[in-house]
Parts: sequence; structure tokens; C-alpha cells
Amino acid sequence: MSHPAFRFGPALLFCPADRPDRFAKAQERADAVILDLEDAVSAEAKPAARRAIVDHPLDPDRVIVRVNPASSGELEADLAALAGTPYRTVMLAKSEGTADLVELEGFEVIALCETARGVLAASEIAALAPVVALMWGAEDLMASLGGTSSRFESGAYRDVARHARSQVRLAAAAHGVAAIDAVHLDLADEAGLRAEAEDAVALGFEATACIHPGQVPIVRAAYLPAPEQQEWAAAVLAAAEGEAGVFAFRGGMVDAPVLRQAEAIVRRAGGTPTIR
Repeated sequence: MSHPAFRFGPALLFCPADRPDRFAKAQERADAVILDLEDAVSAEAKPAARRAIVDHPLDPDRVIVRVNPASSGELEADLAALAGTPYRTVMLAKSEGTADLVELEGFEVIALCETARGVLAASEIAALAPVVALMWGAEDLMASLGGTSSRFESGAYRDVARHARSQVRLAAAAHGVAAIDAVHLDLADEAGLRAEAEDAVALGFEATACIHPGQVPIVRAAYLPAPEQQEWAAAVLAAAEGEAGVFAFRGGMVDAPVLRQAEAIVRRAGGTPTIR
């Protein structure tokens, strides 16, 4: 099954949907804005948040709307509001199975796997035609486990969170959809965010979600290949022209997986990789 290419990223910025005064600035600062109708908005403010999304239009090509879970009783109203907008990319909070996406026909769906059920069902969810990406979330996952913290005091993720991240990443890759890394909640920990974003790049994530505009340039810098990486990728792809099978390059052996890695670097740098 083919899926549309992920067209956002690498820095996606959450913005509460009940704060229309922040909409334009959030979109301006990030690669795409995620207008949040779920956790960032209290129950009593959700009707006003839906009206704000309708009344304060943005460039729809760079908007994702996080809608409430299928089981919340709020999703129908979210979708009714979106019917009056040009927005057709939604992030479904707490996706837990294929039945949760029944009402989302006609939308591009980013499925947020952030509960035990959702992580275990990631592969089945990723296989659905409307799904263009999977994202994972650490804090709701901990809540679904009855836990208290996704991280050690050092800031590193606990093993169960790392497992969930890996499972969602593998499910996305297995079904040809994009993967989005979770938010980094410690705003003061720029080094930690940078390290996580660099690790996400190494693992093939297409984007990282942000909760503050100050995180955007850190994420963008992590996803942009270093000049020496770009030079190596361009050189090895050029060297591959006319080669058949494995060949030697700069003291190492190059095969098909290495060439695919080089192509990924060129794409992240904004180019179009080609091997003639």
C-alpha cells in the first residue's frame, strides 16, 4: 500500500487552540503549527477553541489540528468545526486501534500512539490508508501504565518509554509512513533537546514536536545535515554512478543500505537524490 509523503517538518509547534492570538506567530516560527484541541484546552474552553480555529484562518498547508480521542465524546464536535475550514490534516490523540479512525475519512491522519494500547496497536494503525504519520508520547503513556515519570533524574528516558519510541518508529517504517518524535518538556534543557533531536534524525524520524518557539531552531539545526555529511553524501552518490553492486569509497565499502543513507542525507538537506 502506498502512502502520501509526509509534507511537514522537521519542527512542528503545538499551540493551544483557545489562544488565537498566538496562531499566526506559531505558524510563522515553525515548519507547521499543531492547533491543539485536546490536552492544552480545558473542557469548558473547547467550544471557544473550535470557534477560534474557524474564525482565525491560517495557511492550511502548514496546519495540523490535534483532535480529541475517539473515546472522549468530543471528537464529533471537533470534526464538525473542521468541516468549516480548509484544514484536512488531523492528529488523533490517544489512538488505540483501527476503530478509532472510522470517523476520519477524508483527512490525512497523524496517529498519536501515547497509551499502552496505542503503542501495541501501532502497526495496525499505520497500515490504514488515511494515516500519513505516527507520533508517540511519553507522559500519557506513563499515565496509562499507572506510572509517575517517563525519565530518570538524569533526563534520560526510562526503558519502557524507549521501547515505545522504538516500537512506534518501527511500525511507521514497516508501513511506509512518517514518524514524529515526542516533545521535550524541559524548556531549560536545550542540550537534552538537541541530543534527542540528533538521535531522532539518526533513527530516521521525519520531525520532532515542540512546545515552545525557542525549541524550533534547535530542532531544525539537528535535522539539517552538517556540511561534511552533505559533501560525503553527494560524493558517494556521484561515485555510485555506473557502479554495479558493492564498491570501495574513501577507504570503506559502499552497498545499497549505505546509498539509501546518503539519499536520506541529501533529502534532509533539501536536495533530490539521484543515482544514474
